[in-house]
Amino acid sequence: MSVQKVKKIKRSRSDRGILSVGYSLLALFTAAIIVPLAYVVIASFMDPNVLNNQGISFRMGDWSLEAYRRVLEDEMIWRGFANSFFYSVTATAISVFITLLAAYPMSKRELVGRTFFNALFIITMFFGGGLIPTFILMNELRLVNTVWAILLPGAFNVWNMILARTYYQSISKELWEASQIDGANEIQYFFQILLPLCKPIIAVLALWGFVGMWNSYFDAMIYLNDASLQPLQLVLRSILVQNTPQSGMIADIQSTAEMAKMAELLKYSTIVVSSLPLLVMYPFFQKYFDKGVMVGSIKG
Repeated sequence: MSVQKVKKIKRSRSDRGILSVGYSLLALFTAAIIVPLAYVVIASFMDPNVLNNQGISFRMGDWSLEAYRRVLEDEMIWRGFANSFFYSVTATAISVFITLLAAYPMSKRELVGRTFFNALFIITMFFGGGLIPTFILMNELRLVNTVWAILLPGAFNVWNMILARTYYQSISKELWEASQIDGANEIQYFFQILLPLCKPIIAVLALWGFVGMWNSYFDAMIYLNDASLQPLQLVLRSILVQNTPQSGMIADIQSTAEMAKMAELLKYSTIVVSSLPLLVMYPFFQKYFDKGVMVGSIKG
């Protein structure tokens, strides 16, 4: 009966106007995401000459798998994939673990010095040491050209800590009091009771950490000299650079045109190859992602 009443409710003209504007903006926003993505995927299968001269074509004769063959036959691609996967998974595990541990005491309002530590953490969100001092520090610690130069600098994120702290505060205090009655200490409560309830926020932090590390290339470009340690992003960049004609190169016109064609051919396929793992992973985290973001943002 109540469902029928809901269906019979009539919206006012202003409500319909607001909904129409909202739906229109949502449609434009969705199109702004889908259209470029579809263009990149289709362009990665096309002959670059046809793409440059005619644009997108749906004739099968204009399509080719040459770009993907050239990319996937390169051994450095697979090594970069392995390195990026290792960096992303390991850095995410370290970051999530440290963030959850740091956020727990900060969620306790009775913590002595809580205001001071909050201010200290927030200051680091706005001010940093800079690139040169950071590089000198990494060099003095003998971390340059090691995997730790990629894993350690971003192990703690203040914004993620604030989000996890807010999520902890949304959990009823009666749960901690009940665990105390049963004889549990802080460590037992944290690992055995609290963490199993934090799957949504853990999924959010893991997704953000994985995506951020997977797309990261600047730290690797600064700290890694060994090609065998480079992540996928740097490997794909080197492939594009090697196949891009330079302004001062001495070569015949045909060779230069061939290199330009190959660069155009590889440009779109490398985007698809580097984005595919994220597109595959996101649906598995989506059910936790929405809940974790909403619960972690409404309190504190």
